[in-house]
Amino acid sequence: MIAFSPTRLQQIIDTKTKPVGALGELERIALQIGTIQQSYTPSIHKPYIVVFAADHGIALSGLVNPYPQAVTAQMVQNFTNGGAAINVFTELNQIDLLVVDAGVNADLSTLQKNPLFIDAKQGLGTNNYLDTIAMSVQQVETCIEMGKDIVAKIYATGSNTIGFGEMGIGNTSSAALILSAITGISITEATGRGTGVTDLQLAVKIKTLEQVHATHNLASYSNNPIGLLSCIGGFEIAMITGAYLAAAEKNMVIVVDGFIATAALLVAYQIHNSILRNCIFAHTSGEKGHTKMLQYLKAEPLLNLGMRLGEGTGAALAIPLIRGAIAFLNHMASFEEAAVSTI
Repeated sequence: MIAFSPTRLQQIIDTKTKPVGALGELERIALQIGTIQQSYTPSIHKPYIVVFAADHGIALSGLVNPYPQAVTAQMVQNFTNGGAAINVFTELNQIDLLVVDAGVNADLSTLQKNPLFIDAKQGLGTNNYLDTIAMSVQQVETCIEMGKDIVAKIYATGSNTIGFGEMGIGNTSSAALILSAITGISITEATGRGTGVTDLQLAVKIKTLEQVHATHNLASYSNNPIGLLSCIGGFEIAMITGAYLAAAEKNMVIVVDGFIATAALLVAYQIHNSILRNCIFAHTSGEKGHTKMLQYLKAEPLLNLGMRLGEGTGAALAIPLIRGAIAFLNHMASFEEAAVSTI
């Protein structure tokens, strides 16, 4: 068998009936996916979006979010009833959807028989990290293993492409703290409005997160991803971290969503920096800190629509573009095949 060569794949892309580079980012994506799969005819098969939901103890303080914590459980119900944006986009684009209760502060046992729902609850939300650590190291490790297990089961169905969404009132605060701790940028630079925060509320949010950063000495966790998640993580962020690691281990194409999903990727990247090889970045979120994350990871997102909804919606919208990249590579004629002259 002749060994796969990225150079040869680039030549195939360049000799399609178009000027070199004329399909822009689609050419880069085709090369990346072919390289991931070590194939000149790569495929996207049974793509999934998995939405992980959990609550954060700090949300009960009212200092970092205007919406009540009960919205997390209400939105999980909405996901499983098919009424959310992620339901619309996954159905439109023929993407399978699963919703995981990683630690919602509500009894969701009535959803056990819903085919979209996975019960992986690790508690009724995390502790308030204003007062103590969010969760124990053991809980972090359990969440990571749960995330890995969920992805392993999806992979076993024949899926080779996956993206992760999230839901959790207060989770933009955890994401901002992760960004600041890992990259060293200030809390002010890392913190955005989240879900509908006013100027006054934003000022309170920043002051609160600066207090958390100092209390836990988060700068000391820049190379301690498990400890960082223990201090200020959410159950859903820890599970997504494990999910990323498993998806990379299975050599899946990973479609990275927005601010919170990328925060989990930052943590996974601290554990295994080779993970970026498998990552396609769906979009630039409207959330302030997301651009900083993308810059740190040297990522080139496909879309910039000003979205900041989460749920995996950016990933769901990017998957058709990824399919387009594969389609041109597999089905577009070369100059030789089409008998088209080259200059």
